[in-house]
Amino acid sequence: MRASRPRMFGSVVEPVLLPWEWALDRLATSPQYWIATTRPDGRPHTRPVWGVLLDETPWFSTGSLAAGWITEGTPMTLHTESGQQVVILEGTATAATELEPICAAYNAKYAEQLTPDTLPGPFWGVRIEVAFGWMAAPTFVDGGSVFHGTATRWAP
Repeated sequence: MRASRPRMFGSVVEPVLLPWEWALDRLATSPQYWIATTRPDGRPHTRPVWGVLLDETPWFSTGSLAAGWITEGTPMTLHTESGQQVVILEGTATAATELEPICAAYNAKYAEQLTPDTLPGPFWGVRIEVAFGWMAAPTFVDGGSVFHGTATRWAP
């Protein structure tokens, strides 16, 4: 992924572009993700989900209402739960076809015992079209200097 500055309010003297590896590490270690989809009537739907990162693709499963309308190519966002080390992905849903590695990673991360034959529902990945990331000061009272100094946009 190629890094650049996103369009944003404010400015800094010397911004630092975060490397794509920084984003991948946050995705790999995030205890859960938040996904956002759109209901059939156009209203937004956002939920936390458990998920894993494999080969730069985040994979998740959900039993929420979204399970009924996520299909191959569904537009969606996925982001980490942290407000201090943020990673936001925009893209489309892709159905998992190789379930064994996803189950193995999921089992290791969450101490579960999933197998391809015992899944509670399908696993979906996010085909990333663009990603955003930044850091924020722990107190959030720095005038936004950490955010403005690290805000990064990644695109293929």
